[in-house]
Amino acid sequence: MSVLTIADLPSGRVADSRALVRVDFNVPLDSQSRVTNDTRIVQALPTLIHLLERGGALVVTSHLGRPKGEPDPALSLRPVAEHLAGLLDFPVHFSEELVGPAAREAVEELAGGELLLLENTRFHPGETKNDPELSLALAAYGDFYVNDAFGSAHRAHSSTVGVAEQIREKGGEAVAGFLMEKELRYLGMALEDPTPPFVALLGGAKISGKIDVIRSLLPKVDRLLVGGAMANTFFRALGLETGDSLVEEDRVDLARGVLQEAGEKILLPVDCVVAPEIADAVDTREVARDEVGPGDRIGDIGRGSRDLFAQVLEGARTVLWNGPMGVFEMSPFAGGTLALAQAVARVTEKGGITIIGGGDSVAAAEMAGVADRLSHVSTGGGASLEFLSGAVLPGVAALQSRKGGAS
Repeated sequence: MSVLTIADLPSGRVADSRALVRVDFNVPLDSQSRVTNDTRIVQALPTLIHLLERGGALVVTSHLGRPKGEPDPALSLRPVAEHLAGLLDFPVHFSEELVGPAAREAVEELAGGELLLLENTRFHPGETKNDPELSLALAAYGDFYVNDAFGSAHRAHSSTVGVAEQIREKGGEAVAGFLMEKELRYLGMALEDPTPPFVALLGGAKISGKIDVIRSLLPKVDRLLVGGAMANTFFRALGLETGDSLVEEDRVDLARGVLQEAGEKILLPVDCVVAPEIADAVDTREVARDEVGPGDRIGDIGRGSRDLFAQVLEGARTVLWNGPMGVFEMSPFAGGTLALAQAVARVTEKGGITIIGGGDSVAAAEMAGVADRLSHVSTGGGASLEFLSGAVLPGVAALQSRKGGAS
């Protein structure tokens, strides 16, 4: 997965050239259309600044939300452009079109050292269909293409795949930005060359969404720690009572097979935090996993599980964490996730490599105040899961490899 990056471009290639740059500016906006979390924008800055400082004219694309192929004023990227302008010491412009006469004129007027953010790619119905006509229109905006949107690399869309192919066909380069390269390097290292002991910490709601990741990681990890509601399905596979907890009934046999395959590598919670309902204001109690009652709902791992998991993590040199240990958005069930976040951060402080695989794990790391104490926090939830399952991401495959072919 060794792709060419913007650092590999020939000296002088950027100056006086137009770069079409795909970023992931799918950020949250409040009711006043203000950006409430600019992490994804900030993480794209090194790539943008690198190109702007070298005199490139940047035509930037991104999606925002799920507008279903038609304009939605609430999902316009204009507020993002305004926010970006406050982070860069370079001129930032905005086009209300993605393609069309006004967009083409804005692109033609763009000077070196300036950035133009085009309107939401998903306002165009051809984006998610990887429409050749849209890809061709976008390709006309750039002399070369840069993909820095790992969070969208698992989608074969016009702005992630089609345009890369079109620009390569006309002799331009299709390379990775710095954020994309970092994502591939850290996640690739976890799959291909982890420093042992290698511990994976997996949580979240459903085993069905993680089964391919589990099977991909099992041959590579020394221990696999499982929490979150997905642990409930494993409990059921062991014949344990789970009360009214979330369980994937049609995946119990699958969980049983994973337990047999994993053997001593897999470690499940030994106790749980339960309550009559999963809510913010509710009385909870901690019980052993074989003491869950018929009316109980499991919302978190217990203190015994936190200590057990933390002991395993203490000896790790590589940790991959994907998924919370409980319903961490609600304070009665946040303790397990926050405790394990601190345990993962301590691995980094001891010189280990810690990788957070996107999604809710990122929010949990930020809530615990440890995001800046981890080796790598992925920007791609779905993309990181697909990558870790061993799948080839279309947006990465469309880029050039260091050997000169497709990745």
